[in-house]
Amino acid sequence: MSSKRAFKRGLLSLVAGTGLLLASNGFAADAHTTSKFEGVKANSGTASHSRSGNNDTLTWSDDFKIPDTPAPHWQVVDTKGNVYLLNRLVIKGDKQNRTITLPAQINDVAKVQIWCAYAEVLLGEASFAKPIVTASGEARGNGMKADSSMTYGSMAMNR
Repeated sequence: MSSKRAFKRGLLSLVAGTGLLLASNGFAADAHTTSKFEGVKANSGTASHSRSGNNDTLTWSDDFKIPDTPAPHWQVVDTKGNVYLLNRLVIKGDKQNRTITLPAQINDVAKVQIWCAYAEVLLGEASFAKPIVTASGEARGNGMKADSSMTYGSMAMNR
């Protein structure tokens, strides 16, 4: 009787391990990558989207070259055409904002842009094959509403 029990436990462990392996591969499928940046100054590399819990992040690829301009910034465009100016690419002491967390007011991302805030010019743009729905966008799609006391550190502009 104990050999049957040991066999069942072993089989159950094998099934559970296989399930965990498949689930972890499913989470890796949540990573999305844009097309190559194309523009007057930003024309190399890509941006990748990933999610950890309720935080959506964008990260530029290793082959991305920061444009030689006074104030290049991350900027995203949603499916409604709203433009969100986000963090500067280079910060004090030559540190880089290689990865940024998207603010909660952004529900989806269709394009990632590199914007020069000093000259107010688009330096380059990359698109996702299919727009990315953020965690806050999924929550709003389920009938949940954002807390009205929330404050935002970036600005949205319609084009």
